[in-house]
Parts: sequence; structure tokens; C-alpha cells
Amino acid sequence: MLSLLEFLSRNRNFIVFVLLEVLCFWLISRSNTYWGATYFNTSNYYVAKVLSVSNSVRDYTNLQEENKHLAEENVKLNQLLTQLTQLNTTDAPSTYYTDSVYASRFNYKVAKVVKAELYHADNYITIDKGSKDGIKPGMGVLSPSGIVGRVRSCSENFSVITSILHSQFMVSTLLIRSQEIGTAKWPGINTEVIELSDISRYKPVEVGDTAVTSNYNSVFPPDIMVGIVKNVKTRPDQTFYDIELSLSTDFRNLSYVYIVENSMIKEEQELENSIK
Repeated sequence: MLSLLEFLSRNRNFIVFVLLEVLCFWLISRSNTYWGATYFNTSNYYVAKVLSVSNSVRDYTNLQEENKHLAEENVKLNQLLTQLTQLNTTDAPSTYYTDSVYASRFNYKVAKVVKAELYHADNYITIDKGSKDGIKPGMGVLSPSGIVGRVRSCSENFSVITSILHSQFMVSTLLIRSQEIGTAKWPGINTEVIELSDISRYKPVEVGDTAVTSNYNSVFPPDIMVGIVKNVKTRPDQTFYDIELSLSTDFRNLSYVYIVENSMIKEEQELENSIK
């Protein structure tokens, strides 16, 4: 309190000057219509600017929560879209009917990325959901724009994902226009490009063609974006194209991912293993 009094005493002349200036402006704006209107408009302008900045700051601080809500809504939409796609198989014979249980076998959960590697030969991603949330090794992982990878291991609260940017990761991929199925694998160079192999050179493939997950995946739902054909080459001594895909998932800005569980995968794998 003593320091405050000393400060006021030391600066009393300046404080009185400021108060008198404020009083003068107030008297001028009250007694003169022109200056009153000018003061009113100017003050409103700056008040609006301050409120705009304040709202922008508030919106920015709420952005993370909004993104979380959007990711949760996308989970529901993705699950519904996958189910409808499975029920409406346009290329199936007229006598074939999709079982509704089989069509709804994929279930989605949302998780936040807490760490993502990009510059190794074998890259991994860590998310904030683990075994207590129902996450298990082997589950597929997607982003809002395409494929991400597969769950490798889990603790109670976290999981590590083998990224598609991994030397051993492969995924069965379908070129929509030619209906040719090949294998997509990262060559370990560019984090935005993946290679697609086993596509016959006698089938039509062009730059810009869309590549999605095929029906031969038990981990991923079909028709999930893998990438867009960026480059197509042929060599005289080979019967397959050399194809490069621009990855649909932007791993540099990965924030939320969707964990996909195939509720029927255990039954499928047990049956397949029984004949080996």
C-alpha cells in the first residue's frame, strides 16, 4: 500500500494531466454534435476490433475440443458408410444377398495421435487409447482421408501403430477404374509416395486413377482411400507396371485416427488356419 501511495505521489502531475485530458475529451464530445458522433463511431470501431480478437482467441482455444467432437461424429458416419457399402455390392450377381451381420462387422473407435515418426525406415505412431478402451494388436487404423496402418502393441492407456510408412507393411489395393488388384508398399524414400505392384501392364492405368483397399483385406474395410496414381512406368522385360501412388493420408498433420475392429476376423482366421 505504501509503495502505491509513493507511486501516485511521484507521478501525480502526470496522472492529473491524463485525467484532465479525459475530462476535456468527454466535455467536447458532450457539447459538440460532430465530435460526439466521431467519438462514438471511433470507440465502436475499436471496441468491435477488441471483441473480434477476443472471439478469435476463444475460438482457437476451443478448436481442439471441436476437432475431437468432429472426429467422434466422423466415426459414426464412417461406420454407417461402410455398412451401407457392404450391403449394396453393385458388382455382385443378382442371386447374391449380403448378410447384414457380415456387412456390419467393422466397428470404429476414435483416438488422438500423441507421437508420429516420419523419417525412419520403419515408422510408428503412438495413440492415446489402449487395451482398456478395447484396442487390440492387429486392428486397422485409418485417418479421415485414408489408410494409416495397423495396431502393433498396446498398454492399458496407449497403443503403438505400425505405419504404412514401414518397410514390412503391405496392403491389398484396388485400382477403381481398371478393377485390378495389387499390393501397395512403401519404398522407404518419400513420405508422400507409396508403390503399387502386381498390376498387369495390359490393363488400362493412367495418372490420376484412384486406389482403394480391396475386398481381400480382413483388417481394413473395402473402398478406403490409399492414394492417387502419380506415375506409371513400364519396362520391356516385365509384365507388370511400376506404379507410384500419392498417399491420401497426410502424415505430417495427423491428429485423430480411427481404429477399426473386424468383429468376425477371429472366426475367419481360425477357419483358414484349420486347413493348413
